[in-house]
Amino acid sequence: MCACGFLFTTPAMKQRGRDSWRVCSSLLAVWVRLSLVISTSAQLRYTISEELKEGSIVGNLSKDLGIDVTVMRRRGFRIMSGMTEPLFKVNENDGVLYSKQRIDREEVCKDNNACLVNLKTVLENPLEIHYVTVEIADLNDHSPTFPEKIKRLEISESALPGAQYQLQKASDPDGGTNSVQQYTISQNEHFQLEIKDRGRDGKTPILQLQRQLDREAKNSHKLVLKAIDGGTPPKTGTVEIYIDVIDVNDNMPIFTNDKYSVVLQENAPLGTTVIQVNATDLDAGTNGEVVYSFGSDVKDKIRELFNIDSATGQIIVKGHVDFEEKDSYDIDIQASDKGSIPFKTYKNVIIKIGDINDNPPEIEVASLSNAVSEDSRPGTTVALISITDLDSGINGKIISYVADDTPFKLSPSIQDNMFAVVTKSQLDREEKSVYDLTIIAMDAGEPALTSQRTISLRLSDTNDNSPQFLQSPYMFYIQENNPPGASVFSVQASDRDEGENAVIGYSLLRNPGYEPTVTSFLNVNSETGDIVALKSFDFETLKTFQFQVVASDSGTPSLSSNVTVNVFILDQNDNAPVILYPVSSNGSAEGVEEIPRNVNAGHLVTKVRAYDADIGYNGWLLFSLQEVSDHSLFGLDRYTGQIRTLRSFTETDEAEHKLVILVKDNGNVSLSATATVIVKLVEPKEAFAASDVKSAAKDDEDTNVTFYLMITLGSVSVLFIISIIVLIAMQCSKSPDYTSKYLQETNYDGTLCHSIQYRSGDKRYMLVGPRMSIGSTIVPGSHANTLVLPDRRRTSEESHVTMCDTHCTIFIEAVMTNYIRRICIINFLMDS
Repeated sequence: MCACGFLFTTPAMKQRGRDSWRVCSSLLAVWVRLSLVISTSAQLRYTISEELKEGSIVGNLSKDLGIDVTVMRRRGFRIMSGMTEPLFKVNENDGVLYSKQRIDREEVCKDNNACLVNLKTVLENPLEIHYVTVEIADLNDHSPTFPEKIKRLEISESALPGAQYQLQKASDPDGGTNSVQQYTISQNEHFQLEIKDRGRDGKTPILQLQRQLDREAKNSHKLVLKAIDGGTPPKTGTVEIYIDVIDVNDNMPIFTNDKYSVVLQENAPLGTTVIQVNATDLDAGTNGEVVYSFGSDVKDKIRELFNIDSATGQIIVKGHVDFEEKDSYDIDIQASDKGSIPFKTYKNVIIKIGDINDNPPEIEVASLSNAVSEDSRPGTTVALISITDLDSGINGKIISYVADDTPFKLSPSIQDNMFAVVTKSQLDREEKSVYDLTIIAMDAGEPALTSQRTISLRLSDTNDNSPQFLQSPYMFYIQENNPPGASVFSVQASDRDEGENAVIGYSLLRNPGYEPTVTSFLNVNSETGDIVALKSFDFETLKTFQFQVVASDSGTPSLSSNVTVNVFILDQNDNAPVILYPVSSNGSAEGVEEIPRNVNAGHLVTKVRAYDADIGYNGWLLFSLQEVSDHSLFGLDRYTGQIRTLRSFTETDEAEHKLVILVKDNGNVSLSATATVIVKLVEPKEAFAASDVKSAAKDDEDTNVTFYLMITLGSVSVLFIISIIVLIAMQCSKSPDYTSKYLQETNYDGTLCHSIQYRSGDKRYMLVGPRMSIGSTIVPGSHANTLVLPDRRRTSEESHVTMCDTHCTIFIEAVMTNYIRRICIINFLMDS
């Protein structure tokens, strides 16, 4: 501290170690120079409009201060920063003062006075300070606003005219004439607006009552107060003023009806509303709330029977009302409001008691059967009912019946008020086993009273239903060679009875109508109905058979029913082909054929004939050469078994050839047999000589054999035709279900030796493919050379297929197969 009063403790002074006098002298010189600079500073004033955009020009400081731009730049002309963000900036290149941001007057200056922004500009070396004042002119960019959008006032209807109610004034951030200048109020007949000028604090609106309010006439009023500023054009702001008129107790309750009268039936339930009185009070709040009560002179007996709800005015039954005791009541009702000084009014209510039929019939069960047999006859008594009514006269007359449609009815008995429940139709336990009977009794009063009582009756079962099979007849298909002792199929029956009457036992029907051989190898499980085969079936021996199963219940007496079971044996490939020719004297399939050497190609050497007991593809035979000495000499037709020469013989060919022919069927697992043919080549003379000898020896024998064979063939044909005609006439009353047509095939030569019938799905086929021409082929599984037997069985909705039709078809099928086989054998013998 020096004598000059300035205190400086800079590091430079401390380092140089100067004494305090020299410091004081330097500071004094600076102060004198600063005083000279300040005295030469200038002051500028600019006026701009608010909402000026950022970067707008405020003024040219270089020009207005008379300072060259280069001097301003060299001496670092700048605006001294303050505590807030600066609003302006100076461009050092041109010395122009620009706005640094958008300027809102209401944000810069909070009051409504003139808005001035003072700036200090500084030049260095030497230090100069210039004062610049920027005035921000106001724009009318704000509308007047009230503190609330909605204002509520409460004014008593007893308020006198001239009463005043101060309202909140509106605010406007704009200044001067742009601020709020006047107020207006919407047109009304009760209020007017007074304005009180408070100088710098603005103008305050005051609401003054002109005409006294009446809440009963109008309980609320709505006014709109508008504030208007002095801008051009002027801006406005509004507030809605809701005035609620406060009520005073100036009205008494008034009953809505001049007379109250009602008829109440006796025995009305407790809590029943008899009548409701109603009074209104034009006042509001507690002054308009009406309270109801009995008059002071109402007797205690009435108060025991009735009560009145103080809030609703409902008169409610409180005790037992009986017409025989009193037929009418006259009650005084008081209505009063809840004002500080309540108003009261009175009204009489007349209640008349009406007589009613108030005793319903009473139903009692005197006797009830535990169970009723379903075979009870109509009119059987199952229960006794007692029905009484305490009322007298017509109110005591009773009408009773059994509700709903049931096989029971009420029948009056000899004694009064006693009724019997009897059956009116036949009962069936299987249709319904338990009946819940509702007994209804109704008197003849007005209105009629009704009582009802429900009793349960259970029906006991009698054995009146025989067992019923699920199917009739049964059709089963089983493979031949089935394992003995295994279950092959099952039958099942049901019985609608219950208990022991529904326990079913199964047995086979064994009577003279069925061959013992059929049922002797079958057994049935008496409990399950499973049928066991005691032996294996052979399709070639037995193709179909029929028997009957009996289902008997355990009732007394026992009831039973029969069902026919048709069993069809399905073929398996279990038979190997049998060689019919050649066959030697010792039974082996060997033969010797002699042919001349000079035969041409295509000469028939011989024909191998074979037979397979199976049917279908299991019995369709194919021939092949398994062994041959010379493949160029002989050929074998794979379908007919014919052996023919392929070329003419030469001198070098051997005189004896051995052919081994393999014959196999077309089953999934083929079975086969072989035949050996020794072909010997002889000179033509020897062949002719041998032929003559044989012809001479057998000429007579062939003639006799041919004659007998023709007779046999004719007899078999006649017997076959007669069998078909008799079978159709005697056993098949209906037209057959199956018809057959032969499909034409060019390679078929008409022989049925190897015709084979089989079934696939719902169709039956007959293969007719033997003795086909050389080179023809057939693919297993195709329908070439096939006789199609379409299945024309109709559904149950169209017609019922009788067992006769099935038996006919099966029998015809078997007879045709045997007939064809016999023809084949005869044909073979004739060829031989």
